Amino acid sequence: MSAIRLLVLGSVRHHGRAHGYQVRGDLEAWGAHEWSTAKPGSIYHALKQLDRQGLLAAHEAEPSAAGGPPRVVYSITEEGTHTFFTLLRRALSSPGTKLDVLSAGLGFMVDLPRHEVAGLLRERLDGLRAWHASVSEYYSPDQGPTSLGHIGEIMDLWVHTADSSAAWTHGLIERIEAGAHVFAGERGDPYEGVFTEEA
Repeated sequence: MSAIRLLVLGSVRHHGRAHGYQVRGDLEAWGAHEWSTAKPGSIYHALKQLDRQGLLAAHEAEPSAAGGPPRVVYSITEEGTHTFFTLLRRALSSPGTKLDVLSAGLGFMVDLPRHEVAGLLRERLDGLRAWHASVSEYYSPDQGPTSLGHIGEIMDLWVHTADSSAAWTHGLIERIEAGAHVFAGERGDPYEGVFTEEA
């Protein structure tokens, strides 16, 4: 699963119609160019690819306010919306989600109801715990990594990473259930100040 697909679909969806410069502005404001593959070239490539796949629709070019070449404006299709929510739910629930994909999912988690997000994160937490239990059949952190030679350092890294991720996920669930953030269907704007305005 690619973080760039989720990021671009989500950005276009929130603008209603957006050109590449707006999408790029959103993702740079989020720092996504630092923690994902959302570089300028990949953003424009993703827009064109998602259009070809029927997930976005390209519209007549608008004149550039800066006097440059016309800009193609994109909107999300019904299939694109379905794909966006599928990717979002998978990003939040899968224990094997890469960090950039999880980060993209967190950026759009407020598009779902609060109770659903907490449930998806519980699935992630259960998966992390199950993975830890299965690894523990071969490697015991209590015995230390050297019990398996230098390969034990790999097992130790993954066990500690899973434990840390589980602790963080548990904390996020607690914050969400305690009322943190504004989610879909609740009073307030979940994205206030998050998305860039039309230049």
